Amino acid sequence: MSAQDISTRPSTTEAAPEGEAGQPATPAARGVGKRLAMTVGPVLVALALAGLLLMALGVNPLTYYTYVIERGLLSPSGVQQTLTRMGPLLFLAAGLIVSFRAGIWNLGGDGQFLLGAVAAAASAPLLAMIMPAGFAVAIAFVIAIVVAMLWSLVPALLKGYQGVNEIITTLMMTFLGASLANVLVKLIFLDPGTTVPQTRTLPVADRLPRLFDTTISSGLLFGLAAIIAVHLMMVKTSFGLKLRIVGANPRAAIHAGLSVPKLTVAVFALSAGLCGIAGALDVLGVQGNVRADWNPGYALTVIPMVFLARFNGYASIAFVGLLSVLSIGGESAARRLGVPNDFTLLLVAIVLIVLAIAEYIDHRLSKAAKV
Repeated sequence: MSAQDISTRPSTTEAAPEGEAGQPATPAARGVGKRLAMTVGPVLVALALAGLLLMALGVNPLTYYTYVIERGLLSPSGVQQTLTRMGPLLFLAAGLIVSFRAGIWNLGGDGQFLLGAVAAAASAPLLAMIMPAGFAVAIAFVIAIVVAMLWSLVPALLKGYQGVNEIITTLMMTFLGASLANVLVKLIFLDPGTTVPQTRTLPVADRLPRLFDTTISSGLLFGLAAIIAVHLMMVKTSFGLKLRIVGANPRAAIHAGLSVPKLTVAVFALSAGLCGIAGALDVLGVQGNVRADWNPGYALTVIPMVFLARFNGYASIAFVGLLSVLSIGGESAARRLGVPNDFTLLLVAIVLIVLAIAEYIDHRLSKAAKV
């Protein structure tokens, strides 16, 4: 299944359900209903399957999900943490939308995220000593973008000019990036004033400002602006049209006179840059530093959310919000009920598997209807 299958495959031609007053539903209504079922359905099935696993662990699923909702969505402090967590996740979603809609599988987001975070964590505290904090943070963001883009250069060139499968190269670069980030933290950017292996800490006063009188980082607004801008770029601009043509049919793009290798490198650079900003945002807005062996794995968990949103920026905001609720609420539920901390990752993996199965079934039904 290619990255374009979900967003470009035509709907199955089935018997039309009846609408109001016994009238057949319009094709548009059927399409909306089908997209809704293919979007919400996998989430509900995944929640049910995860509930069965919880029961096997001796945990009441309703109790677990109640804790998740209370902590991630109803508690004032939990809501603020949820909204703050959304900032970096939105940037990652924006980067994935760019690459996936262009038909490129950038699975190296976590490596780009980590190296962007380390670059920002290492540079911002030092720059803040010699210039105003606002300028220091802005320059740290630029450094994170450049580092992430450079890290994507190898898979970009191999894909664009040699046709090497980017799934393999980006995954390899993720493992290398995580290892390099740890080495940089432990050896080169180590804070000499602490016994814990970590970078220097950016003072709270120098970090991104909070929204109003809350603990919500202003990174949330930057993330929302980024994903909306990416969505509009992909659907409203000529550059976005070129990327979508390359993703839908590279041969047609060549015949149309488009430089596929250059566009491929541009896609990697833009996607990686957004992932690098996500890492910098987490550090400069919340963490303040990077500790050794830190790897939240955000990029891989965002992938199912982007697919559920059908690469739509506006829909991705809602699914990133769902992921953030599950992440924040799941951490609290895990502590209360003795569930493994990685259970949220397992839930996201189940969503991805169910989504893949649903897409396969839909694809087979589409082929059968055309026969």
